[in-house]
Amino acid sequence: MRKIGVAVIGTGSWGKNHARVYRELPSTELVAVCDVNPERAKAIANQYGVKAYTNSSRMLQNKEIEAVSVCTWSTVLAKEALKGLRAGKHVLVEKPMATNTKQAEKLCSTAEENGLILTVGFLMRFIPGLQVIREAVENKKIGDLVCANAKRVSQWPERVGDVGVVKDIAIHDIDVMRFISQQDPITVYARMGSMRHRKFEDYAHIMLTYKNGESAFIESNWLTPYKTRMLTVTGSDAIMRLDYITQDLWVEQQKETVQPRYPFQEPLKCELQNFAECTLEKKKPLITGEDGVKALEIAQAAMQSSAKNRAINLKR
Repeated sequence: MRKIGVAVIGTGSWGKNHARVYRELPSTELVAVCDVNPERAKAIANQYGVKAYTNSSRMLQNKEIEAVSVCTWSTVLAKEALKGLRAGKHVLVEKPMATNTKQAEKLCSTAEENGLILTVGFLMRFIPGLQVIREAVENKKIGDLVCANAKRVSQWPERVGDVGVVKDIAIHDIDVMRFISQQDPITVYARMGSMRHRKFEDYAHIMLTYKNGESAFIESNWLTPYKTRMLTVTGSDAIMRLDYITQDLWVEQQKETVQPRYPFQEPLKCELQNFAECTLEKKKPLITGEDGVKALEIAQAAMQSSAKNRAINLKR
């Protein structure tokens, strides 16, 4: 298999993981890394024997680089992703993809105009148990979908300094709800606020409703003293529960509860492998730029709902 030359823009707490995985994958060759902090860029570059940059525009001139991961602060993700696309590189941009949907839509149109792959870092989709849940919902193995509940809580991660809990972590569950239901909500109602972090919201409760009566509830915060990442999906015939951290899955039926076993997989490695395969084979990624736009649109509606204290109707 031919290896694709890749680079990482932003080598902070998450970007350094992208660099590690690219070095481990058989389908990718890490060529360079870039960070505005020269010491951090040099440290990661020296670790993997690649070139360090502090200017992404200069790095993107390197013809060995065919694809890039953009792992910067949230407020500059769109700017750096657009640079990559305009330089002719395939792009994986971390969530929330952009500051607003206008920026996100610009990324999608630029990628399409240039025949480039654009994908968004919603890595929950690559957890085996979530894929099993999606298939069970689609094929009605748990009966008709009634509702889904997501709980994503932990203490404030110091790496975050430019967005609140909605765009940092709740957006993962917004995408998960779209993934398993294969539809968009028609209304969003949310309550959120700042208990300890005055600049941004640090807790959010979001309710999504769908045209056939299904509902989804998302609880996210940076307040809880321990980390919890759970999804519960209720059907008319069974309930499925997934622990994202352990990847354990339970199926609760009327007469028994079973726990199917699946090999543990690192979601980031699966995500970057999918990105590499799609760039090499010119095929559609599991997560498209349009998926990112939709998730961001719902996240923005949730923030608007809380500010106005009313449900927000979404475009159908």
